[in-house]
Amino acid sequence: MSSPRPPLGRILRLAVAVAACACFPSPVSGIRKGIDFIQPIVCRSTVQGRHLISDDNGYVCSALSINPWSHCCPTTGDRFSCQGCELDLQCCNSYEYCVSCCLNPSKIKKEDVLKLKVAKPVTAGTYTNVFDFCMGRCRHSSASVVHENAYASDFHHCFSVQQNSSGSTESSSVSKLLGINVVVGRPRESCSLVCKVRGQSCVPSRLSVLNKCEILQKYMRCKSGCFPSLGPDQPAEVVDEAPTSLNPGACLYMQMDERLTCDGSHHHTRRLCPCA
Repeated sequence: MSSPRPPLGRILRLAVAVAACACFPSPVSGIRKGIDFIQPIVCRSTVQGRHLISDDNGYVCSALSINPWSHCCPTTGDRFSCQGCELDLQCCNSYEYCVSCCLNPSKIKKEDVLKLKVAKPVTAGTYTNVFDFCMGRCRHSSASVVHENAYASDFHHCFSVQQNSSGSTESSSVSKLLGINVVVGRPRESCSLVCKVRGQSCVPSRLSVLNKCEILQKYMRCKSGCFPSLGPDQPAEVVDEAPTSLNPGACLYMQMDERLTCDGSHHHTRRLCPCA
């Protein structure tokens, strides 16, 4: 006895189901790996200048030409440009070019920067990167100003590592004397008088720069040596005609900078004066 045939409707439904399965692909068993998205390039840049901007890649550009999305300067210009800079002093007449020049690895070493304190207090932190150091160092400081309202020199943006450390070097002293006339006075003359005769004023903040043996020896003979002392007439040189007990020909510097004054004088010494 033969088995009964399945109903025609059932056969049609089965055929439709098989056809539907053939039209759809099998489910994805996994997600494809190795797809990388391009990370957008973003620069840090200075914001101090009205016309120029320097980015952390070392390029300088006009404020209008900087990329509004990445904040990067065009790479068509000179990188690490030192335009308008005195390289022996590491000082520039432009803030942005100071930052650009400072970023040059041949000028400033990263390992030296990361050791420096941001400020003088012991609790102050250190710089985290060279760009932060360059932006901070190239800004104006009290060392670049005379009479509280005038720059000592056009080159008042400086990035020297030595100037930011506790040590004192000849190069840092020279840069602090930019725009200053260093004048040797005559016996009995105070620095206030020495500068006044020349139509200038004594700059008290620069007395501490002159108050060093290496600076005294640069402007005076100091044939009998250089010695620490105390006196309102210092830094100074004892004149040859002075009594033997006063050590004629010796240069004297003050042991405490806070006591330096423009008004002191002595009839047996010639003062070294900062005038501007």
